[in-house]
Amino acid sequence: MLEEVPSGVLVVDKDSGMTSHDLVAITRRQLKFKKIGHCGTLDPMATGVMMLVIGKATKLQDRLMCEDKVYDGSLKLGETTGSQDKESDIVEVKEVPPLTDQDVDDAFNHYVGDFEQIPPMVSAIKLNGVPLYKLARQGKTVERKPRAVKVMDYKIHRVELPEVDFTINCTKGFYVRTYAHDIGQRLDCGAHLIALRRTRSGKFDLSRAIKTEDLKVATREQIIEKMIKLDEIAEMLAE
Repeated sequence: MLEEVPSGVLVVDKDSGMTSHDLVAITRRQLKFKKIGHCGTLDPMATGVMMLVIGKATKLQDRLMCEDKVYDGSLKLGETTGSQDKESDIVEVKEVPPLTDQDVDDAFNHYVGDFEQIPPMVSAIKLNGVPLYKLARQGKTVERKPRAVKVMDYKIHRVELPEVDFTINCTKGFYVRTYAHDIGQRLDCGAHLIALRRTRSGKFDLSRAIKTEDLKVATREQIIEKMIKLDEIAEMLAE
């Protein structure tokens, strides 16, 4: 008979092409333990920090999901897609004007502080109990209520038109692909997100993460060793 799994958080560096539920399923299989949840979804395209709560740590799920996030992203100007990222077909193409670095920075700077963001149709937000992404798959578009969000700061790393690389520090519930889309609209040429990596969620970052490829073959003991236990989590949240 297997010993009880210690409660805690397992930080996973999610691979592209996987869902948050895929990681939960893999971890349940490797630990032979069912009481596992995740703290906020990442789109299949995205990589990086995914926090899995195990055992009694599932009670901390809501608290951990409320923390701020940091993302590295890349957008491509001149092309708009239905999903606001590279995972769907291009619906509009516009010529990218000869933008300067200052032009791009001005567009990013417009979305700093508190503002409202309209969630994309391809999202998990529910309308009458039905996730919007399911309606989107049916070719439907419905009105979405704007949501209050906040960008604490950003940094632009590279401007090589039509691509822009950036880092953003934002609140929970923020859609980086909508951010990319809105910046494209601001620059009057459209844009979509082509890469996204979450590097931090609250106090948890990639320095404590286990790679997805290692998780798939890890023993129960190796996974338990990588977990951040409840007492340490309590100290982190108290800081």
